[in-house]
Amino acid sequence: MIIYIKNKHSLKIDDFYFKCSIGKNGLSKNKREGDKKTPIGCFCIEKLYYRSDRIKKPITKLKCIKIEKKMGWCDDPLDQKNYNKLINLEKKIKCEKLYRQDHKYDLMIPIKYNYLRPIKFKGSCIFIHVTNDYKPTAGCIALQKKDFLIMLKLLNKKTKIQIN
Repeated sequence: MIIYIKNKHSLKIDDFYFKCSIGKNGLSKNKREGDKKTPIGCFCIEKLYYRSDRIKKPITKLKCIKIEKKMGWCDDPLDQKNYNKLINLEKKIKCEKLYRQDHKYDLMIPIKYNYLRPIKFKGSCIFIHVTNDYKPTAGCIALQKKDFLIMLKLLNKKTKIQIN
């Protein structure tokens, strides 16, 4: 199963097309931390993270992890040990907090970009997450909640995302 990002406004899975948004500054083969670009390439996806206080566990073949208040995703390129990894906020590490006031991360899937052996400043925290307004992102891919829930039914742990 492959998720295709066809352009800055559409995501395709099988015969399903969904409206989406991408990074404010478009797509890039040379992604850099903070450039507000979505990386080009073919990537595996991570598990589904979700806010169990807002959404019941979705129907999906992906492993599901409840987002807790102490969870973050390290976006500090100088922290080689934790860069682009799930972290515990109690460690005082620069990160993107996953338990948010808004609803962007009520449903969230990390894209395995710069993931296994992260390279400093190459980019972190690239997620598929929820949007209400399709405003451009900081580099992530965003879908409306209803479309995200449909997409989850189609995905499995071998699913890849092709961004071009």
